[in-house]
Amino acid sequence: MSPDTSDKTAAVVPTLPPDHPPIRIGRIGVLLMNLGTPEGTSYWPMRAYLKEFLSDRRVIEEPRWKWWPILNLIILSTRPGRKGKDYASIWNKERDEGPLKTITRAQAEQLAERLAAAGEDRIVVDWAMRYGFPDVKSRLKALLDQGCDRILMVPLYPQYAAATSATACDQAFRALMEMRWQPAVRVAPPYYDDPAYIKAIADSMRASLATLAFEPEVILCSLHGMPQSYLLKGDPYYCQCVKTWRLLRDELGMSSERFRLTFQSRFGPEEWLKPYTDETVKALAESGTKSMAIVAPGFSADCLETLEELDGENREIFMHHGGENFAYLPCLNDSEEGVRVIESVVRRELMGWL
Repeated sequence: MSPDTSDKTAAVVPTLPPDHPPIRIGRIGVLLMNLGTPEGTSYWPMRAYLKEFLSDRRVIEEPRWKWWPILNLIILSTRPGRKGKDYASIWNKERDEGPLKTITRAQAEQLAERLAAAGEDRIVVDWAMRYGFPDVKSRLKALLDQGCDRILMVPLYPQYAAATSATACDQAFRALMEMRWQPAVRVAPPYYDDPAYIKAIADSMRASLATLAFEPEVILCSLHGMPQSYLLKGDPYYCQCVKTWRLLRDELGMSSERFRLTFQSRFGPEEWLKPYTDETVKALAESGTKSMAIVAPGFSADCLETLEELDGENREIFMHHGGENFAYLPCLNDSEEGVRVIESVVRRELMGWL
């Protein structure tokens, strides 16, 4: 099939059969993909989101016969209410959406503006969520409808994990399986050790620390945890987290005693990657540390795990056990530094297509 020549960005074909269907090609799509967020904080939207998330075999690797009754009879009966209250505490009430959706949209819009300003009018930028909306399948279709026959998928996770990057790509590949005419696709690799990313995180930390009325005695580099068994099965996530921490430590010129690596957000009775963030925060306060800060370089955008868990729960733990000064240092989000990192990754991975 030949392209619709009415689109100035499409390839030009001299002649078309009179009965030829209109086809748009010649553009390049960039799809930013993040984890997801519920559509609301009440029971049923929370239940729908948690069911999709916790039914993913990449996320929960327990046998189905064991996990199904636990999920459907216990977790989905009790957890939506509790998590709904947590989401309500950080909800973007103006847009009626979770902050992860607000920030990811802004990242995509600013990336599109930067590329357009540089004359890259063949590129179409879009965004999607692995769980919830806008879903990956519909956004891939939207890119195809705009003439994108080459698509770069960018999982917005600096460190790779099967439960994050891989499952986002799984969802895209499932959509591609249903297409007669598939686009050429690429997947951006994790950028945990990318110099642009390390420098952006360090610069952002310095800027945030400069606004504080105190100097933290300890700064925790808190990464999202995972079951220890996933590491033993070959997931590279832990090693990439450690390298991010080491490179950041070197860039900031801090010792491993002042800038410490921990892991947060454990779920269930299984042993997860250690040391645990909440237990470390408690131990620091009880041992006499009066001032501390936490940064979360495993997240490209602030979300429940940073705003409610780190800046909320862990702040409370620290203050309750004797701490006096606590600060959460925000993610890169849609800051100029953050969008510049995404643009750097995108431009590198589009080489040969532009």
